[in-house]
Amino acid sequence: MGKRYFCDYCDRSFQDNLHNRKKHLNGVQHLRAKRVWYDLFRDAAAILQEEQSKKPCRKFLQTGQCDFGSNCRFSHMTEQDLEKLSAQVQGEQRLKELRQEGADVPPGTIEDWLEKRAKRLSVAQNS
Repeated sequence: MGKRYFCDYCDRSFQDNLHNRKKHLNGVQHLRAKRVWYDLFRDAAAILQEEQSKKPCRKFLQTGQCDFGSNCRFSHMTEQDLEKLSAQVQGEQRLKELRQEGADVPPGTIEDWLEKRAKRLSVAQNS
């Protein structure tokens, strides 16, 4: 049967030879899957800038669904979504500025907060 090539982006495998691999890597489905994968790691500022430049998708606003999905050239974000994203970008910018100034920025994870709270409660109970 021969070797098989597994594409992590598309989550599929096929017989590995030069023709099949080249055909797959240049295919529309692979390029879309690869773009979706890398879009998961974009920062909020880039997403906000892109979404603000798009017009809203009428079909998505009317029905809540769009036939094109993530390939739609229009924005599927509501005004509330854009406001939340804008607030997130502003928060990230403030945090970045504080770090540049050398300010002591507390860790922002919930696990850290829970650990500190548990320590404070245990100290308070022992006292």
